[in-house]
Amino acid sequence: MSSLSISDLTKLQTVKYVNLGSLAILAFDYCITFAEEVHWTWSKPWDVTRIIFIISRYLPFAGVGMTAYDALRTSNQCASTLEGNIIHIISIVAAEALLVIRTWAFWQKSKKLLIGLLVYSVLTIAAAIAADLSPTMLIPGEEPPIGTCYFESTRNAAVVYIFLAMFECVILSLTVYKRVHDYRDFRSGIVVTLYYDGMIYMLCILTITIANVIIGAALASAYSNMFDTLQLVVHSVLASRILFRLRHRNERVHEPSMSEPMLDSVNYLQPASMSMSGAGTTRSEV
Repeated sequence: MSSLSISDLTKLQTVKYVNLGSLAILAFDYCITFAEEVHWTWSKPWDVTRIIFIISRYLPFAGVGMTAYDALRTSNQCASTLEGNIIHIISIVAAEALLVIRTWAFWQKSKKLLIGLLVYSVLTIAAAIAADLSPTMLIPGEEPPIGTCYFESTRNAAVVYIFLAMFECVILSLTVYKRVHDYRDFRSGIVVTLYYDGMIYMLCILTITIANVIIGAALASAYSNMFDTLQLVVHSVLASRILFRLRHRNERVHEPSMSEPMLDSVNYLQPASMSMSGAGTTRSEV
């Protein structure tokens, strides 16, 4: 088995510390948002949104735990990463699905938009999996030593993150376009929450994705998994917070009494261009 230089071993140790730190972030965020989860989700019926939320909220613990174990194992212990990769994919897809639902809500539950995003999502997942499994190196550069089991990935991982970044840019662009085109003069609390919170959180997610593209494509292979766990953690943490914020704003808008059940959907004003009176409401399954 090939050996690594002291410099490469130091880089790998740094990468392992970053991944373990990401596990701590996930655990800490879960502790401080558990009360919100109980309040905003536990009393809700089991629908598509809640199922996706549960997956994006809890499955990352398994994925991050497996990555942490992989990072801590010694170099001469080879372990299959297939299960960990599958969990990572499902967790990120679930978090992105919450962003798709949020965007669909912002677009007045447009069926054409939903179909388009679903088709694009499937194509993105297929392209990412094909790039990850490709035996051909799609980006030239240094690769992990052949026959070793170090905590590294090939440069094809950067291509996977490129597809993910493209998808997130589309979601971000759709949100900006709808805000400028239909909600420019709106001051509704739901609209503000859907837009500004979504923009901030999605920019954070996109930043981590782009960072993974740069690390995977330009830096030494020893750094290839630097933000592997952080990518999963950020998706899970921020997607959950988007849902919590939406339901919190929904409660404030409707001001339910103590005896009234909490509404499960987000209501917000239709733009004047889509309603003669400009005072109609639209429901979103968020």
